[in-house]
Amino acid sequence: MPRNVVGLDIGTTAVRAAELSIRGGHVVLVRIGQVSLPPGAVVDGEVMDPVAVATAIRALRRRAKLGAKRVVLGVSNQRVVVRQVDLPWMPPDELRRSLTFQAQDHLPIPIESVELDFNVLAELEGQGGQRMLRILLVAAQKDMIASHLAAVSRAGLSPVSIDLNPFALLRSLAPATALSDGAEALVDIGARVTNVVVHQDGAPRFVRILLTGGQDITDALRSRLSLEPEDAELAKLASSAGSADDPAVADVIDTELATVVEEVRGSLDFYAVQPDAVRPERVTISGGGSLPGQLAERLQAALQVPVERARPLASVRVGRLGLEPEQLAELEPLSAVPVGLALGSVA
Repeated sequence: MPRNVVGLDIGTTAVRAAELSIRGGHVVLVRIGQVSLPPGAVVDGEVMDPVAVATAIRALRRRAKLGAKRVVLGVSNQRVVVRQVDLPWMPPDELRRSLTFQAQDHLPIPIESVELDFNVLAELEGQGGQRMLRILLVAAQKDMIASHLAAVSRAGLSPVSIDLNPFALLRSLAPATALSDGAEALVDIGARVTNVVVHQDGAPRFVRILLTGGQDITDALRSRLSLEPEDAELAKLASSAGSADDPAVADVIDTELATVVEEVRGSLDFYAVQPDAVRPERVTISGGGSLPGQLAERLQAALQVPVERARPLASVRVGRLGLEPEQLAELEPLSAVPVGLALGSVA
């Protein structure tokens, strides 16, 4: 019997899930869906109300007809620290055992308060010919992880692992968008959190988590034009569909998009001055916050590289989901993270 697994993305405004299975040697998407969260249940990617989030997850299980209880949970917020670190070479098992000692001088938070992981980027030669490892060090604060786990457990699901959302993006997007050589930037723009990851042939080189997203546009429309929350969201969606005709709305959206573009450009400029950085030859965007207005065109003009919209479902076979083509098309831009989370553990 196939052992299905669910990738669960707890966003600021919604929870999203993708259930994958192995059938005939192929990875198949068998269920997908999302359910909205009440305001304040998740703030900037952190679970503040596990009970409310658990309620939404249970509703998602029913609506999407999720069959599996095995869940890979994604995290991405400002309480996750990602650093590029050079360490003396050692075998991977030894590095994992000594990671707490090795990492303590490279983190701005107490080592005992975090869970640690790493990804080996390269071997290199240090001063005096010393053999070195360059790693991407990940530190996530334990109490933040505990609040996510509490919500999932309350919903009756069984977490099998916790992953970083930028790494999930690599699994769902890099195989479908890989370049023959050079680097690529993946930018997933959510409601409040934007994930930026630069990779070469699927190997991460740089990760940054930004507190900016599509909800900033909605909030700006509400405050500057005195719109009700529902009307502000509808105005933003009209812009996404290319049907906005109110100059005041267009001006607010244009201003907020400029902020997103500058945040992304600033992150990639910071990466460009890192040791052995390879300039991205292309940017691929995903997430609900990537839809409004002329974001792709604005990014392309600012970065001077091609910008494309992601096709995360290209990395899997799509089963019988019971969805109309238009419904699946609406969900696909939001699916890069949950699909990538599940890809890491499906068996």
